[in-house]
Amino acid sequence: MASYPAPVLITGASKRVGLHCAERLLADGYAVIVSYRTERPGVQRLRELGAIAIHGDFSSQEGIFAFIAQLKTHTQSLRAIVHNASDWLPDTDDDGGDGLMRMVNVHMLAPYLINLHCAELLHRSETADIIHIGDDVTRKGSSKHIAYCATKAGMDNLTLSFAARFAPRIKVNGISPAMLMFQPDDDEAYRARTLAKAALGIEPGAEVVYQSLRYLLENPYVTGTTLTVNGGRHVK
Repeated sequence: MASYPAPVLITGASKRVGLHCAERLLADGYAVIVSYRTERPGVQRLRELGAIAIHGDFSSQEGIFAFIAQLKTHTQSLRAIVHNASDWLPDTDDDGGDGLMRMVNVHMLAPYLINLHCAELLHRSETADIIHIGDDVTRKGSSKHIAYCATKAGMDNLTLSFAARFAPRIKVNGISPAMLMFQPDDDEAYRARTLAKAALGIEPGAEVVYQSLRYLLENPYVTGTTLTVNGGRHVK
């Protein structure tokens, strides 16, 4: 099994895609550090597999800086930063903007500050990457989830700007998935409608994101690119 001394940081890895990618990286020989907002069984499982788990609340600037300070007590280098932490709050008619600002902090401010303040850690790795996990919904917008979509689109733009800023030493890319996994309480009618939106019409699971992540980590000639992982929604 290969061994990679500088760890990969994955934010928001307590469940679903982040948890799966952390487990797969550990199995493939990477050292892994994860952030989590809520203590879940997946966090303990990652600890048992050898990951370092650091609590991080990215809903405020203070919380983000506190996480960065904690991170730097655990490692002096990073192989990669995978920005997977995400929040979802609905738009409401009486919305005062609090939900928007929270998602700005999670989807944009946290990646922005972590990228800037942890660049020194990435520079200490022979090869270094930053990967933003976005959302395919930014391709066309959303009338029902305006704030979420806008802040995820902002993350997409961070990919372009940081790719230009950090080249050639650090590659910066994104992954933009559509629906990957249903929730247990999703009914059959909803599942059928959702699958019909994509040309391939399957529930692929989190592994397709991990495959994309490994491609970006291993390809030395890709930066400033966002991989679309949407089952062909754009051709329906």
